[in-house]
Amino acid sequence: MSNDTNTDDSLPEQEDSPAETPFDGDIDDGSGLQREEAEEVDKKTIDDLGSDVEIEADVADDVDEDDLLGGLQIDTSEEISVPDRLVDQVIGQEHARDVIMKAAKQRRHVMMIGSPGTGKSMLAKAMSELLPREELQDVLVYHNPDDGNAPKVRTVPAGKGDQIVEAHKEEARKRNQMRSFLMWIIIAVVLGYSLIIAQQVLLGILAAGIIYLAFRYGSRGSDAMVPNLIVNNADQKAAPFQDATGAHAGALLGDVRHDPFQSGGMETPSHDRVEPGAIHKANKGVLFIDEINTLDVRSQQHLMTAIQEGEFGITGQSERSSGAMVQTEPVPTDFIMIAAGNLDAMENMHPALRSRIKGYGYEVYMDDTIEDSPEMRRKYARFVAQEVSNDGRLPHFTEEAIEEVILEARRRAGRKGHLTLEFRNLGGLVRVAGDIARGENAEFTTRDHVLQAKRRARSIEQQIADQYIQRRKDYELSVNDGFVTGRVNGLAVMGEDSGIMLPVMAEVTPSQGPGRVIATGQLKEMAEESVQNVSAIIKKFSNQDLSEMDVHVQFVQTGQQGVDGDSASITVATAVISALEDIPIDQSVAMTGSLSVRGDVLPVGGVTHKIEAAAKAGCDTVIIPAANEQDVMIEDEYKEMIEIIPVSHISEVLEVALEGEPEKDSLVDRLKSITGSALNKGKGVGPSSPSPQ
Repeated sequence: MSNDTNTDDSLPEQEDSPAETPFDGDIDDGSGLQREEAEEVDKKTIDDLGSDVEIEADVADDVDEDDLLGGLQIDTSEEISVPDRLVDQVIGQEHARDVIMKAAKQRRHVMMIGSPGTGKSMLAKAMSELLPREELQDVLVYHNPDDGNAPKVRTVPAGKGDQIVEAHKEEARKRNQMRSFLMWIIIAVVLGYSLIIAQQVLLGILAAGIIYLAFRYGSRGSDAMVPNLIVNNADQKAAPFQDATGAHAGALLGDVRHDPFQSGGMETPSHDRVEPGAIHKANKGVLFIDEINTLDVRSQQHLMTAIQEGEFGITGQSERSSGAMVQTEPVPTDFIMIAAGNLDAMENMHPALRSRIKGYGYEVYMDDTIEDSPEMRRKYARFVAQEVSNDGRLPHFTEEAIEEVILEARRRAGRKGHLTLEFRNLGGLVRVAGDIARGENAEFTTRDHVLQAKRRARSIEQQIADQYIQRRKDYELSVNDGFVTGRVNGLAVMGEDSGIMLPVMAEVTPSQGPGRVIATGQLKEMAEESVQNVSAIIKKFSNQDLSEMDVHVQFVQTGQQGVDGDSASITVATAVISALEDIPIDQSVAMTGSLSVRGDVLPVGGVTHKIEAAAKAGCDTVIIPAANEQDVMIEDEYKEMIEIIPVSHISEVLEVALEGEPEKDSLVDRLKSITGSALNKGKGVGPSSPSPQ
């Protein structure tokens, strides 16, 4: 500390309000250099963001559209340069990227809604890199001599906070030295007088002890004048980024620590017990809160105040803090808020908080997939290199291994001509493959390692589904050959990426009252509605009077999870029609598809996983909606095991699934004649959006 600082008026001997003691010492905080660096970074990043960054690797002049690497001429991922800045590593999410760029320029709040793993937190961190650094501040809390429970707050440029605290500590140390020197002189005089003149040893010792305690008690006042640096940005290389996901009230809004010694001179000064919250640490930076709807209502209300006012005082937030006894002056909270969550986040989010974000910023929906192109495939190859580089322990991937990862990205997209944007899960596959290669001491991660990783990195739902299939085989519950009346092998999806075969059985019985369609198997609302839609078709084509019959439909062994969605509609229709007409169903056939009330087969989700489940269960044929034919991307090992038949109408389903020519032909012809031209193949498929079931 320089002599100028020690003699400056800012030193603690002026024990007034901190506002009256400006720190004017001759200290270079480097703000000019920071400003120049910030402007340089700003020019490089704002207009050169994320997916616009070119891949630094050799690319063929004439790129084949079918090349899995998009023309990259590499042998391993080691040859692909990884951008140093996080902002340049963003892949896809073009719309969200543009919004983040605008929000960073204009300091706007953003709410991002989308599936987990699509890059919400990465975009939030990328924004913090775009914000200027020269505006950063340190925040100090001072003792208030007028009211100890109302500490004063002062903000200074980043880097000066440490120096101010050190200056106060140095002055307090000097004062304590003088006090100690004076104390020992007085104690020596008292002890000398007691021993030599008064000859009262005990009285001298008692007097010395009292003097010692008096001086120690008095020195606490000097220590109390040292400010508490609650926000320190001295070493901050970029604008602050605070992830407050799941934070309790104290961690989010700040708190005041509990002090067991509340009196008697032993208590800790109130300003020393003040703790900043994420909203204060994020000042001049980014506050990121994922699953925003999980914050309690009170915290959301306080968050609104901090956003609106740009400042928020710190007080006790829990039963273990000092409660409302201590209340600081307002602390700056000039942050950019990025709220994130799934679709359900908007339901439980405080409407006023959402209004503030929307009124002062943007709302963005994150894409799940992106269109497949050579340029995008090159970026997925860079993604593999990024994951290897970020982990630091994985062997680099060979060309064939990268191609297999890109194939898996296509498969997980569930749409023809698209790649998944759920990079967290895809990154998990990369890491598992790398771990396998590392465990074998391999120089590089190969395609075989990726294939092993795909088997080992199965989700819990996949493992459960495989166990179900095996158990049903063991107990002969899976039927994949022969013909049975009223029984159909339906297909469903567990979780997001695992298929399972789900038998559906139907029986027609005389009714004791008005005829009903009774469905069992833990059906949820959408599944119940799909059964009602199926009953409309049955009533229209059937020659029998259903008012005198009960139609029972059972989804076999669905467990506690039940059945949701309408993808079993053609399965239910086929089972009921078989039971009504007494025509057996081919048990080597499995099927999935939604159904309109006119008999059109509509697209569903998860067809790839469902087809693979049918193959694992031993079926020879699977029926899917014609609209989903482009979405089929099954593994090579299943292609020779099963035949895929796309259909557009229930009549086509019956032609494939039912046994017996005369009876089946008569039934199908009757159905076609009743429903008319709307049932012609390839027509009537509505624009239903797939819903994985």
